[in-house]
Amino acid sequence: MPELPEVETVRRGLQPVMEGAKIVKAEARRADLRFPFQPDFVARLQGQVVTGLGRRAKYLMADLASGDVLLMHLGMSGSFRVIKPNDEKSPGEFHYPRGKDSSHDHVLFRMSSGADIVFNDPRRFGYMKVIARNALEDEPLLRGLGPEPLGNEFDAAMLAQSCAGKKTSLKAALLDQRVVAGLGNIYVCEALHRSHLSPRRIAATLATRKEEPTDHAKRLVGAIHAVLNDAIKAGGSSLRDHRQTTGELGYFQHSFKVYDREGEPCKTPGCGGIVKRFTQNGRSTFWCPKCQK
Repeated sequence: MPELPEVETVRRGLQPVMEGAKIVKAEARRADLRFPFQPDFVARLQGQVVTGLGRRAKYLMADLASGDVLLMHLGMSGSFRVIKPNDEKSPGEFHYPRGKDSSHDHVLFRMSSGADIVFNDPRRFGYMKVIARNALEDEPLLRGLGPEPLGNEFDAAMLAQSCAGKKTSLKAALLDQRVVAGLGNIYVCEALHRSHLSPRRIAATLATRKEEPTDHAKRLVGAIHAVLNDAIKAGGSSLRDHRQTTGELGYFQHSFKVYDREGEPCKTPGCGGIVKRFTQNGRSTFWCPKCQK
């Protein structure tokens, strides 16, 4: 499932053709994706100007002039592509030619910017919902989400307070969307490796008895910031379904230090360890037992 860097990459790809433009035509080509479309889904979108395009955790959020917000989630295999008139983009190094089968093109937005935005989702785990902005705080899909890891409020002090007293593993705590929003399995593994912290470490060790941040917490927050920013610059990671809006692959997977590298040498200079994998909370965890303590 796409994580924060992949969703942010998609947001940046959609922003130039969506933000400030009117939705001239909205089309839902089936009755549902993961959830049924609202009966007035198309009516609440058509004719509306997108005043802003943001992201919350793994959700895309399009603000509409009406005061509504279009909430969009990519699910397991969802992707947006932007089709512009006379668009003859040459394939780049990481270009992935999309199939011509449009049977999985489930939603279309025709924008006054001249672009068509198509949402394709073979597995149909994605979803879209129109919500009144003044009702967002009560929206079950968003309620209880923790701070954005790239936001100003997320720092070592906040992470330490969130983890104080937690007896769960550090990896499980970071995957808890109430602790920090938007992180997933890939980037938690990578951030823990960069900070040289074991995924098995008890989360409470990030805080002192006075709930102040330890050096571990400070290192981890720095690693989270770095790995997410590096991944966004690389267009995210394309392991299965992620595509940028141009159809190009993300290529951060070529920079993985531990994820999906079981049995390979650790890339920490001077370490000499071997990357291991084990199952943790039902997910594969990749780490170096030698340099992650």
